[in-house]
Amino acid sequence: MSRFFSKKYSALVPYVPGEQPRDGKYVKLNTNESPFPPSEKALEYAAKHARRYNLYSDPDCTELKEALVDTYKVGTENITVGNGSDEILNFAFMAFCDDEHPAVYADITYGFYKVFAAVNNLHSTVIPLSLDVEAFKKAKGTKFIANPNAPTGIALPASVIEDILKACPEDVIVVDEAYVDFGAESCVVLTGKYDNLLVVQTFSKSRSMAGARLGFAIGCAGLITDLETIRNSINPYNVNSYTIALGTGTLLDAGYTKEHCGDIIENRAAYVKTLKEMGFEMTDSLANFIFVRHPKMAGEEIYLRLKEKGVLVRHFSQDRIADFNRITIGSMDQLKKLAEALSEILK
Repeated sequence: MSRFFSKKYSALVPYVPGEQPRDGKYVKLNTNESPFPPSEKALEYAAKHARRYNLYSDPDCTELKEALVDTYKVGTENITVGNGSDEILNFAFMAFCDDEHPAVYADITYGFYKVFAAVNNLHSTVIPLSLDVEAFKKAKGTKFIANPNAPTGIALPASVIEDILKACPEDVIVVDEAYVDFGAESCVVLTGKYDNLLVVQTFSKSRSMAGARLGFAIGCAGLITDLETIRNSINPYNVNSYTIALGTGTLLDAGYTKEHCGDIIENRAAYVKTLKEMGFEMTDSLANFIFVRHPKMAGEEIYLRLKEKGVLVRHFSQDRIADFNRITIGSMDQLKKLAEALSEILK
């Protein structure tokens, strides 16, 4: 870094995204993208409705919010939209955390929470067991819960989240539902009951729009106003015109999303069966990935040797999960290539 870099960020360790090779040489199972493209209907809708790029995008994302209102049966005042769910999560750290309200999150969870806390110079309370419900109840501060959790894929039922809400009425509870569409239970229905609940979702996973960068949050009008205050103080044009149109078209073709979520759930069962037969152990994932380890080989070695064979998975170096690799649920053809590579490695 340069000598001009602010001292307040000198110790900042940025988030490291999964590898994104552009040469097409890898079976890419490392960043939890959908193996399916956006629907043709959504692409046609976007091409038709997003033409005037000489003008700024709609800062209110009106047509997209109307489609979200129809989808989730909430009011327009209960929704905010962002440039990916990561942006909204960062806004939540900014809006709801301070010296009196530290950020509370698990030690084994989405790695960006730690970075958001650091870049905003916030105190953090880290729960040592990934989804220790009682510890979350006792901790004071704004709680960030990935559900299903990343990278483990383990999900809590909505009733357990509600127990936390009841136990912590003075704390904002942010439920990050990036992977909820693959078999977990959403807490959106609870947002009308609890004014301290914010549910954040993304179009990147189940809706095949990782490259378009679109996320949204649902909560009571007060929480949404807080987030809108932050958004409008940073960039009121945070979602571009094409993404607004593509997201709207995607919501209008909900059958396509539902069909391919079903396909991924079926493929997940096949991935689990195949890898268990090869001796892998894994968590009970309800996401579009599985979290696996093999008792006879270190996780990093498996990751590196898979990469040599043209298959990318995600490895994390933290002590408690260093033996694991996270494997995105892709197509059945990708499973075949993964299994062939693993068979050679395990020999």
